[in-house]
Amino acid sequence: MSDITALIAANAGYLVGLLVFVASTSIAFLVMSTARNRSSVRRRAAGISADPFDANGGHTLAGSGKKMAQRLIERTTKHYASIDDKNLKLLRQRLVQAGIFDPRAVGFFFLARAVLAIVLGTATFLAIPAFATLDSANEWAVAGVAGLFGYLGPSLALDRIIKVRRQEYRAGFPDFMDLLVVCADAGLGIAGALERVGRELADTYPNLSANIHMTNLEIRAGRTISEALEHFGDRLGLDEVRAFATLIQQSDELGSSITEALRVYSEDMRHKRLSLAEEKAYALPSKLALPLMACVFPVLFVVILLPVIVRMKMGAY
Repeated sequence: MSDITALIAANAGYLVGLLVFVASTSIAFLVMSTARNRSSVRRRAAGISADPFDANGGHTLAGSGKKMAQRLIERTTKHYASIDDKNLKLLRQRLVQAGIFDPRAVGFFFLARAVLAIVLGTATFLAIPAFATLDSANEWAVAGVAGLFGYLGPSLALDRIIKVRRQEYRAGFPDFMDLLVVCADAGLGIAGALERVGRELADTYPNLSANIHMTNLEIRAGRTISEALEHFGDRLGLDEVRAFATLIQQSDELGSSITEALRVYSEDMRHKRLSLAEEKAYALPSKLALPLMACVFPVLFVVILLPVIVRMKMGAY
């Protein structure tokens, strides 16, 4: 015991320095840990409250451009959403029929039309001197035509999308009616039959199946079957679907058999599709007349008359 006391007394300075080092190191680690936790909390709070564009580089040029574009789209959407105009209602209906359900679609449409008009007009005006030599008036005229094409481009593209979708809807609606009759004969209600038919048509007619699924969601949300089917007809834009919605509504109001009404309407749709196919087949000869006259008949005349012309020339010599 006396040896240990003597050893401590001899190294008292070293022990005091060691204790001071341990204490200062512990305090430093404690302060650093506290500061790190606070900075982590600040970063998380900033990440939650910050704008998504800032998180992806809001201080860069690309982030600022994205933020400006978002604000422009929001203001445009807010402006056109407050306008209750017949043309805007028609545009919204066209967008829905094209499968565009985003509430900002109207703003996107007008922005795309303005941007395309400006970009195409400016690019054409700058590119004309490299390809042709025109005077100033003609250059402005060509640039104006290019800008007009850019202005009408989104509307033409929208009409094209609607036309393609309507062809799919018109081709798939008779199959939809046949499957609906089968489900109704099996004892399913309209809501259950729509859900089943929508799953069956998902691979063959995906757009039609998506609209049927939306109709099911409207029914689940509390809309009546007549209202949901009426909206279904507006989204598809087909008179046949609107007539189908009216048929279901009248059958429900009059208390008649929906299954029998569906069967009769399905047969009518099948005959109508056959009539359309026969009409296209009967119109085919008249459509082929012009290509035959322009491409085939001149070749036949050359093949028939060329030997005669050659013999006449040879006989003349």
